[in-house]
Amino acid sequence: MRRLDLSVLAVSLGIFALAAMPVLLDPVFGQMDSPVPERQSGLPGQAPSEAEMKARTDELIANQNADDQTIEQYEHVEREVDRSNGADRHTVQDRTFRVVPTGTGTLRILLKDNGKTTDPADYRRQLQAWKDVLQLALHPEDPRSKTAYTKFEKKKHDREEMVNSTREAFSEKWVGREIRNGHDCDVVQLDPNPSFHPHSMMQEVVTHFTAKVWVDHDSNQLVHGEAHVMRDISVGGGILGKLYRGGVFSFDQVPVARDVWLPARYQYDFTGRKFLFTFEVHQVVESGQYRRVGAPKDALIVVQNEIATGKIVTADP
Repeated sequence: MRRLDLSVLAVSLGIFALAAMPVLLDPVFGQMDSPVPERQSGLPGQAPSEAEMKARTDELIANQNADDQTIEQYEHVEREVDRSNGADRHTVQDRTFRVVPTGTGTLRILLKDNGKTTDPADYRRQLQAWKDVLQLALHPEDPRSKTAYTKFEKKKHDREEMVNSTREAFSEKWVGREIRNGHDCDVVQLDPNPSFHPHSMMQEVVTHFTAKVWVDHDSNQLVHGEAHVMRDISVGGGILGKLYRGGVFSFDQVPVARDVWLPARYQYDFTGRKFLFTFEVHQVVESGQYRRVGAPKDALIVVQNEIATGKIVTADP
């Protein structure tokens, strides 16, 4: 289970809450060592009724599905830092990417690798690759496009199905109100619902987690989520691999436009086994500098202009 699958899981563990930065700091060059968020517990509040919880759950899920659709037209800068195992952790790899939409997913353009800026000629080659993918996306009759669109639509369908199913996958408990990252949030504890019967592998994975989420009280958008692995998760009956109990995942979202909240930070700390080999992952992924570039035909104009002018996007804000 790699980072893409884990990010889907992290999002899902937050958006089904509630049934489930006053300003956008620069996360790309912010502190990578688990920054302490602004928190204030004990805000006045009354537990919502069952009907209110259901209504807010439906709205939260709808908001997240809308955010998932909207991100397809945004580019952003993403910094990915991997740390070593053990108590005295050090940075093993530190890379920064420009993540751009392609119409059938995203393409990551390398900006920095362990502090070294990408060579301009290589950057231009990556822009050309983005241009080629966008041009292909504008020809849906092409067999390569058909294959790419089919895979992308299946991935989106699977994600939406998982998001929607989490309404039944967890039993929730409203535990109070807190200020989190500058937002007045409802805090909800999520525990696996013993009556839930999963119908897919990813739905089954969710039943191995317990989670806690912070949801903005006014906008009903996910601000922060934390999930803990309660039981080992086997892949291929345990033959292909296993994710061990004790793993911790967290996820943050921030508003980037009106009614649009997108990922700002993921953190993964877990141990697993792939075939016969044990591994550990300690990774922080921070995103910022969101910019709407539109559908493939609009993004194509953006990249064509950049190639023509020789413009280089950097990791600096």
